Amino acid sequence: MIKQILGRLPKKPGKSGEKDLAGAGSSLPGPASDARTTTDLTMSSKIVNYTTAVTNPDQNYTVKNAHAGAGVSNGFLEPPMYEALPSFRDVPASEKPGLFLRKVSMCCVVFDFTDPTEDVKEKEIKRQALLELVDYITSATGKFPEPVVLEVIKMVSTNLFRAQTPAPRENKALESFDLEEEEPVMDPAWSHLQIVYELFLRFVQSPETDAKLAKRYVDHGFIIKLLDLFDSEDPREREYLKTVLHRIYGKFMVHRPFIRKAINNIFYRFIFETEKHSGIAELLEILGSIINGFALPLKEEHKLFLVRALIPLHKPKCVSMYHQQLSYCVTQFVEKDCKLADTVIRGLLKYWPITNSSKEVMFLGELEEVLESTQPAEFQRCMVPLFRQIARCLNSSHFQVAERALFLWNNDHIEGLIRHNCKVILPIILPAFERNTKGHWNQAVQSLSFNVRKTFLDHDPILFEECLKKFEEDETKEIASRSKREATWKRLEEIALTKSESSQAALPLRSAVN
Repeated sequence: MIKQILGRLPKKPGKSGEKDLAGAGSSLPGPASDARTTTDLTMSSKIVNYTTAVTNPDQNYTVKNAHAGAGVSNGFLEPPMYEALPSFRDVPASEKPGLFLRKVSMCCVVFDFTDPTEDVKEKEIKRQALLELVDYITSATGKFPEPVVLEVIKMVSTNLFRAQTPAPRENKALESFDLEEEEPVMDPAWSHLQIVYELFLRFVQSPETDAKLAKRYVDHGFIIKLLDLFDSEDPREREYLKTVLHRIYGKFMVHRPFIRKAINNIFYRFIFETEKHSGIAELLEILGSIINGFALPLKEEHKLFLVRALIPLHKPKCVSMYHQQLSYCVTQFVEKDCKLADTVIRGLLKYWPITNSSKEVMFLGELEEVLESTQPAEFQRCMVPLFRQIARCLNSSHFQVAERALFLWNNDHIEGLIRHNCKVILPIILPAFERNTKGHWNQAVQSLSFNVRKTFLDHDPILFEECLKKFEEDETKEIASRSKREATWKRLEEIALTKSESSQAALPLRSAVN
């Protein structure tokens, strides 16, 4: 009983130095919290031993300034140094796997590149280590075991998944600026990031990477974070991301539906909420390759993607930044299933610009590509609303819009579709040709309109004369209606003036009576 009571009494504290070291030792990360313990980095004589370690909330390695805390008199050792490990060429083959893991762990240290004069030596050490890791992965001849896969994914995540640098476009005061005119923001850490991307790309491409094993670590959470990086302002990073994601899509078949769904969600948020995203063009470029590989007949899921995501992507004001890739994706759908042509054309008409001439020129270019893959049956379903819009484009005061619309007749396939449906189309567009030949301000538009008008006349003179006669009758009626309307307004103005004069004359009489 006495021993139990004495055991509960507080023990006498030791010396201050021992107490401090005990406290410092307690701050070390445990093996359960992180596989990269301090001993992993001290297996080489070129790394100075240390008793304290600094970790971030995710237990990833960071490095302290070598001068911080130097000369402290409380008995602590100096902060950890960041020094190079031996080269793979300098160690036996049996030690290379262990050295590889130690180099990967060392590369988990993330440096601050905002100050180019800070940690210059350490940054170069890490860069060289990353380059060696790239060469090691490229020349690997055996399947990567699970510890290697785990450590590589941890290192890649630590370096790539970071907070994005705020971009000028996020400032509301600058929303009126043209995003195409802004200079891209270059990441100062690109000298390291580029090698990490190259390392991960080669790791995914390597035949020694087992997809069944790696999919446990390249999981849905990893893919979501990778997709978030597409909003990076640095075009170099987006280019690497595009290649990496495409390789992941090809290697990990189990993740394909999830990747498509996640990209859809990015598009939905962009279209209906923010209209701000830097990587739409790159994502569409990936999807263009994916759509090209769709099996026939197309699944309903893919058709819904066309209707709910791709066609509404024509709505945002910044569509010019990704229109080329968007047009390719849409055209791929029509080439794979010609029955979708009617859906696509009506979708284009729904989002057709009214006051943006440059956007209108882009839409006409995309329309030509879609019509090239359109069959007569689908063309007939949408030709009436389509050529009403084309007629409006022909009469546009912006000469580039009118000219681009007239260039549609240079396409043999489109001209053939028009010829076969001339009885329906000519009455719709002939008024536009007549107005252009008589009154358009641009000489080139006048000449092109006259040439296209002549093709209709040569193809079916009787139909042309009928349509011309009807147009002239409609014009006469319109002139008469306009004259009648003007006369009515003039009469109303005269009546109003007469009433105003009579009321003004009545005012003195009333004042005299009073």
